[in-house]
Amino acid sequence: MENLSKERSIAVVIPCYNEETQILDVLKGIPSFVRRIIVVNDHSSDRTREVVQAYIQENKTEAVEFYKQQSILIKNKFNEADIVLAQIKEQENLKFTPSKIFNSNPEKDRIILINHLVNAGVGASIATGYKWCLDHSIDCTAVMAGDGQMDPAELESICRPVVEEGIDYVKGNRLIHRSAWLVVPKVRYFGNSILSILTKIASGYWHVSDTQTGYTAISLKALKSIRIHKIYKSYGMPNDMLVKLNIAFCTLREVEIKPVYRVGEKSKMKIFKVIPRISLLLLRLFIQRLWIKYFFRDFHPLFLLYHFSFILGGLACWYLVKISNKLISGDLVLDITMMTFSLFLIIGFQSLFFAMWMDIQDNQRLYSR
Repeated sequence: MENLSKERSIAVVIPCYNEETQILDVLKGIPSFVRRIIVVNDHSSDRTREVVQAYIQENKTEAVEFYKQQSILIKNKFNEADIVLAQIKEQENLKFTPSKIFNSNPEKDRIILINHLVNAGVGASIATGYKWCLDHSIDCTAVMAGDGQMDPAELESICRPVVEEGIDYVKGNRLIHRSAWLVVPKVRYFGNSILSILTKIASGYWHVSDTQTGYTAISLKALKSIRIHKIYKSYGMPNDMLVKLNIAFCTLREVEIKPVYRVGEKSKMKIFKVIPRISLLLLRLFIQRLWIKYFFRDFHPLFLLYHFSFILGGLACWYLVKISNKLISGDLVLDITMMTFSLFLIIGFQSLFFAMWMDIQDNQRLYSR
């Protein structure tokens, strides 16, 4: 990995909020092959900012020079699309969370501290870090939490598929580790499993699990393919990312990582509040994926099958309510009513089954083992 990192730039984004007791251990554990460490302080109310600032001043390590010269666009008859994208990028820069870089010489320092001027959420912090890495053409950008729940020694296995094999997005998976059932708190295990099932359907990555892990690595190509400023700002960010990446036809791989708990972290996530909110988010994202990916970008029959099943399912529900009301009131239910209900229900389920089967088959190419 050390030799390869001389040719490809690797950075780590560390979002943190009120992690004054944990952040130093995270920074000290980052491997040497990481050329840039981007700490994004989400307007912490504790001493997180002061702790990181002091560490930067005490460890003035310069980064290895790696910047890629970005060519200046000169308008010609072939590059109108490139110019339009450059203009859109300038407009989107205004939509990120207001922030300020602490470093006086960020182009040289290995550790960069970006302070949000307002508290915006973990997803917004990651978006800020992604933007810095995209602006500096980082080949592989990993994300580690600032609470010490991710082992820095596993960074290599997270980054290697991106750097060596060109995989667009790599995420850790704690649930396949044989200690998961024993180490992960049971409430979190249950909540993670429920959200993973819903995320499979919404994202199109049907083989993915442990969707709530934030230990990931993304390629420069994938960063360019999504609208970073539109990343979901709160705890649904990993789920939102998977849908965005699937719409952009990005390849994905999962690697086994250790579940790490009880290392002094203080969880800020209320699982029973998060699950309903993320579930509604996933429903919206699922509809969005169907329309963008399978209607506007590349029409596919599964678009029709899914929507046909939705319509028939809605009619079946309407008939079910009608039948239930008649049974409660003691009225006779006509045979034609029961037959219609059964027909809508059966054909609706068949359409849903075939749509999901097509969805799985179409997205098989994006999941790398």
